[in-house]
Amino acid sequence: MKRGRGTVSVSKRQRPHIIDHRFAFQLPDSVNSTPGSLLFATVALLTHFVTKIVSVVQYFSTPISTMAFADSCSRPAGSSKGEAAPEGTRKYLLGGNWKSNGTVASCEKIIADFNAAGPIPANAEVVIGVPFIHIPICLQSLRSDIEIAAQNCSLTGTGAYTGEVTASQLKDLGVTWVILGHSERREGFGMAGEDSELVAKKTKMALSEGLKVMLCIGEKKEEREAGTTMDVCAEQLKPCAEILSKEDWANVSIAYEPVWAIGTGLTATPEMAQETHANIRQWMVDNVGADVADAVRIQYGGSMKGANAEGLLSQPDIDGGLIGGASLTLDFFKCINAVP
Repeated sequence: MKRGRGTVSVSKRQRPHIIDHRFAFQLPDSVNSTPGSLLFATVALLTHFVTKIVSVVQYFSTPISTMAFADSCSRPAGSSKGEAAPEGTRKYLLGGNWKSNGTVASCEKIIADFNAAGPIPANAEVVIGVPFIHIPICLQSLRSDIEIAAQNCSLTGTGAYTGEVTASQLKDLGVTWVILGHSERREGFGMAGEDSELVAKKTKMALSEGLKVMLCIGEKKEEREAGTTMDVCAEQLKPCAEILSKEDWANVSIAYEPVWAIGTGLTATPEMAQETHANIRQWMVDNVGADVADAVRIQYGGSMKGANAEGLLSQPDIDGGLIGGASLTLDFFKCINAVP
């Protein structure tokens, strides 16, 4: 079949149109019903064509920020209870981590449950880290007082990096947080794990694109038993301390996750967890600054659940949790409501 420019046919009984479907214009009835010549029809068609071109130019000249996905979403409102955190104090941070779990159907069920779960304490910030593929549905449907986090982002900006998701893309989508340095990614799963230098570089990249970071650190069981918990935590924090500014730390939380307690059913006692959190805060005093150390939030990430959240959150240096399995159920709200 030959490609042609098509022809224009004008008749009192047939609506003029251009045959070539790349320019699928059709004259309005006012033109068809008006007796006239081929010249009149051609002018009308050109007018429509110019109008279409102007619309296209206006669309592509619209700033991208006004077309962000999150801006087009109408999420249900949340609700709060109690008093806000006093000025100058650390607001609790309750983070969920769905890991690589969930289908569209199960995600919709969790969203419906959380939307109906009642008010969130005013002195708590709640964030859920969801798989990349479930970010859009959460941004569309999850209550607006629960922020959305990604569970990873790339070291790079946009470009020829097949399979990577960049911090700038997440920010553009409407994501506000990212979880970095999780023990599962440090260890690797059938591939090389991420070392502390890589985690630090990713953290700097995420912060530069406007994301907040939950920075995960923590020791394995044999390291705990050998008494080297703080040596491990210090080694993981050091690269970040070297490349982050004091201003950067305002958008970072530290999630202490004893690896031996993740998904094992084992949990550090509140006193054990408090001791390590206090040591982490002292390390921040010595290596970053007392002002940053006092302000930074340190979450506990070792199998926190509704049954033990109250005891853990009552400790002075435990400022929240990074919660795995329990965040896939309404038990997550038991943790949230355990905030003092």
